[in-house]
Amino acid sequence: MAIDLLNWLTGYDIKLPDLQQSHLDVWQAEGPTTRRIAERFLKWATKAKVAPAGLTIVPHRRGTSPRLAKPGQDEALKRVIDADELEARDRAAAILVLVFGQQAENIARLTWDDVTITEELVTIQLGSIQIALPEPLAQPWRELAANPKHDLTASHPNTRWVFRGSSPGRHINPGYLTTRLSTLFSTRAARLGTLHELTKLAPVAIIAETLGYSPTTIERHATDSAAAYTQYIAAVRGG
Repeated sequence: MAIDLLNWLTGYDIKLPDLQQSHLDVWQAEGPTTRRIAERFLKWATKAKVAPAGLTIVPHRRGTSPRLAKPGQDEALKRVIDADELEARDRAAAILVLVFGQQAENIARLTWDDVTITEELVTIQLGSIQIALPEPLAQPWRELAANPKHDLTASHPNTRWVFRGSSPGRHINPGYLTTRLSTLFSTRAARLGTLHELTKLAPVAIIAETLGYSPTTIERHATDSAAAYTQYIAAVRGG
């Protein structure tokens, strides 16, 4: 988590001595709840006087993380599909977050063994089932397959990583991927919002098996979704 934080700061050209609480809040909000354990590194850094004093990492409380609402998800996806200036790998990764609620860590570990591209169809395996991507969602994946970046033989000989990193033979750093996508949306808020919406459309077991999540995780989102719907119905009836 310390490395993840430092990579994020580097991505924004922020030096550790210049770290502010607002930077720390954004970094924590955009990533997984495990980022809270970076508090150990932060305490050391402030004690060693290589980071400003008084910075804190807020302990995570389940159910308090913000979710990107459906209209925001739709708008973000439209920007991703229409933004030709974005690299194909950023668009492909963004689609996995916005449509399938995938975590950056899992996206980074995808290999071309998980993806099948033919003239007629693009499929990707996130859990135990191959998912077909309709157009225009498939187009960034076709572009990425044709030009995967970091394709130097010396750096990535015979590599199967979909999202290749700058280090030889390694996939992209999940923190760096999150930083790249943060110019479009908060990956955590988008992922939570997507899972929240998906639980309204299909049974928990099917969603978990398709997306590679544990049933317990999806069940928790389904419970939150049902609670939100109940509150909505009560508000409508009360009005």
